[in-house]
Amino acid sequence: MKFSAILLSGVMAAAAFAVPAVAKDWKTATITLEGAYAPWNMTNADGTLGGFEPELAKVLCERAKIDCKLVASDWDGMIPALNAGKFDVIMDALSITDERKQVIGFTVPYAATPAAFATAKDSPLAKAAGTGSTIKMTPGQTGVKEVDALKEAFKGKTIGIQAATVYAKFVYDNFGSIATIREYKTGADRDLDLQNGRIDLGFDDAVYFMNAFASANDTLAFTGPEIAGSIWGEGEGLGIRQADTDLRDKLNEAIKSALADGTIKTLSMKWFKVDVSPN
Repeated sequence: MKFSAILLSGVMAAAAFAVPAVAKDWKTATITLEGAYAPWNMTNADGTLGGFEPELAKVLCERAKIDCKLVASDWDGMIPALNAGKFDVIMDALSITDERKQVIGFTVPYAATPAAFATAKDSPLAKAAGTGSTIKMTPGQTGVKEVDALKEAFKGKTIGIQAATVYAKFVYDNFGSIATIREYKTGADRDLDLQNGRIDLGFDDAVYFMNAFASANDTLAFTGPEIAGSIWGEGEGLGIRQADTDLRDKLNEAIKSALADGTIKTLSMKWFKVDVSPN
């Protein structure tokens, strides 16, 4: 999921607030999630955090022998807050990218998912060329015929994206010159405008959209091909401070264990109906 406006606040700012390295046994840790990106993570009616990531966090923390506390926070401030020591781990469908590695550290990925455009089922933009297929792209790749076809189809339209994400960067880079781009604080806000016809298209994580379609009473659908590959980085991983290599190592072992015994596959089938385990 997610490029960082956080990065726009600058590597220098992150460094200025970074917490000095301190050797720790890591018996406790605080993990932050957005609590508003279902089914990755969501806020339940009773105020607790639920979804794929909170359930996986419980598994990982048990295996790492860490007592973890889950807290919700705004997506666009997570990386500066992590480096300022307000919590220890980000778990929010956070894509592992080279840009982010300049500012924070990462575990190995626990998931890898494609992204896609969505529109109203009755929209003239529905079933654009490539719908139902998947293409793979690399960072900065241009001249992709399927994307060029979408540029032609979406010319003059309004595309909604959640701010500060890898998906936002992709849309600006590829569609910023031919379409109006509208940013939203949360995916849910964007989806509501899409459902009510205030924007023409949305672009986001494909498994996130599958859940959003159900919430929108099946009035929305994918259009165009799903886009996978290294363009989204290595996959989704846990974000940690660069100095906390001991915490990273503990969590890496827990993730590898949960991948090896099929726990992550089981949880992903429960929440996404597809296996999001990284290859």
